[in-house]
Amino acid sequence: MNVDRVKMNISIERFDKQLSSLNPDKLSTELPKLKQIYGHFFTDYMENILEVGPVNDTSYYKQLRTVLKNKDFKELTLEVNRKFPNTEEQKSELTNAFKQIKYYYPKLIVPRVITFVSGFALQTPVGNDYIGIGLDMFLGKDSKFYPALVQSIPQYISRRFTPENITPRIIEGFTREELFLDKETDRSLLAKMVYNGKIMYFMKVSLPEVADSLIVGYSTGQMEWAETNQPGVWAYFLENNLLYETDYKRIQKYLTDAPFTPGLGEDSKSAPKLGIFIGWQIVKKYMERNPETSLQLLMKETDAQKILTESKYKPR
Repeated sequence: MNVDRVKMNISIERFDKQLSSLNPDKLSTELPKLKQIYGHFFTDYMENILEVGPVNDTSYYKQLRTVLKNKDFKELTLEVNRKFPNTEEQKSELTNAFKQIKYYYPKLIVPRVITFVSGFALQTPVGNDYIGIGLDMFLGKDSKFYPALVQSIPQYISRRFTPENITPRIIEGFTREELFLDKETDRSLLAKMVYNGKIMYFMKVSLPEVADSLIVGYSTGQMEWAETNQPGVWAYFLENNLLYETDYKRIQKYLTDAPFTPGLGEDSKSAPKLGIFIGWQIVKKYMERNPETSLQLLMKETDAQKILTESKYKPR
């Protein structure tokens, strides 16, 4: 396919730099301009991320002034600026990814991309007309800030707080929240596996150069474990009659992030969220066996059983 004909130029707006350059003692003149430029994002940031108060009442200026003068917030903002003096690499990656998506969905309206410092609250929120990048959540797994957060953000999550994760996580958030919401009509593990497998497949089409491990959020070791143990994991699902199980308490451990998947593997060494990984393999097989099926048709297909049956998935 030729995506070169797709006209696209993503710009990344550095709200974090504009906010940190404000004079805390002149907020009454400087903030209204920022509010006008950033619209929905500005409101969401002040009210829901920093939680300094409603923006239709200027009493939030006082709270914001306190945040901007706070030593820890200033230090974090400086570290973000050091790590991301510019975002040219991310701009190039996102331009290429959205070109791929727009090739298949020409009517797609690409959202604004806006960077911010979240105070370790959010990575890639999807808002009314924007996707945000909480740059303080991508400083690198060895950042000095993350060990202090281990109570609220365990190491198995913060190891993915790296610059290379920015583009995959943005595309994942946009795909899940804007393009293909989980309709929840079928609550079985199989339906959840196939839905998530379709999301992974769509991400890989959008990010062909990105490693599979980054798409699914695995370490290299977890990826190797999942690939090697694929037959055993599939057998485990079948033997325990899990595919048609709808009790979320029973199946959520195969779908949510964790250090490992309980019940599978020895010495807690299994990869996590193996339902998502296996779902991805099923969708891949389905598309290999149905080369006439377009990406658009795959994403429209809601019959998980049909995808499984026609994939003839039998890992060896």
